[in-house]
Amino acid sequence: MTITQTQTRTRTEVQAPAAPPRRRRHRGSPNIAGALAATCWLVVVLVPIYWLLVGSLREQAGFLQGNQWLPPDNPTLDNYRTVLTSGFGTYLANSLVVTVGTVVLVVLAALLAAYVIVRNRRPVVRTAFRAILAGLAIPSHAVIIPIYFLITRLHLYDSLLALILPTAAFGLPVAILVTVTFMRDIPAALFEAMRIDGASEWRILWSLVVPLSRPAMITVGIYTAIQAWNGFLFPLILTQSPDMRVLPLSLWTFQGEFTVNVPAVLAAVVLSSLPLFAAYLVGRRQLLAGLTAGFGR
Repeated sequence: MTITQTQTRTRTEVQAPAAPPRRRRHRGSPNIAGALAATCWLVVVLVPIYWLLVGSLREQAGFLQGNQWLPPDNPTLDNYRTVLTSGFGTYLANSLVVTVGTVVLVVLAALLAAYVIVRNRRPVVRTAFRAILAGLAIPSHAVIIPIYFLITRLHLYDSLLALILPTAAFGLPVAILVTVTFMRDIPAALFEAMRIDGASEWRILWSLVVPLSRPAMITVGIYTAIQAWNGFLFPLILTQSPDMRVLPLSLWTFQGEFTVNVPAVLAAVVLSSLPLFAAYLVGRRQLLAGLTAGFGR
């Protein structure tokens, strides 16, 4: 090797940066307490679902015989056939109409009310907002008699509209509170920029507030849909005919004078839960985005 080659190799070794030392990955200790708590919660959730599914496959005659936690020796789908042939389609359609109508009414009303509350600083608006929040402390059971009186006076008794209006009214306080809390985080500079450009209030609401408030609207819609779908008191008091029954009230169909068809009731509960489960599978990403909106602000 010549002297020139030796000098060039030495310069290269000197100029070459040293390789950074490898850092050891510090793995934290496993969260045993959290894992045990999650496992216990999973058991609490899955055990009733398992018993519900197993019980819906039993026969009515031998429902109380044998171990209730083991699958039946002769599983049957007759309970599901009984439910499907007992007007389940009508009850499902009524529940869908009530749920969709309530969600649309609550989301629109909460969006408009929240916009006025956030953009208007008048004392009257603040007082009205406090009065709306006072509705959170009023349970529906305490005012069921005045609601019944109003529905009968409006000639809405035994109709789906009689279920939509009270359900939406009791869902508005929470919906307005969530929407106002989220809408207050929208920068005021965006409102001023659109106002300088000559945008009207409706234009600002549609082009600015609605897109930015979408997570809050999704959260309000999901919460309202669950409340409307599982509602039992208003359908029990404000409807009478079988054609106006919703899914929670349809369980009375399988109750006789002296006996109750428990497997059919369990099958009806399973079938009534499937639409909510399917909606969760379709919109679980939007659900998580709506529920966690605002935490990173």
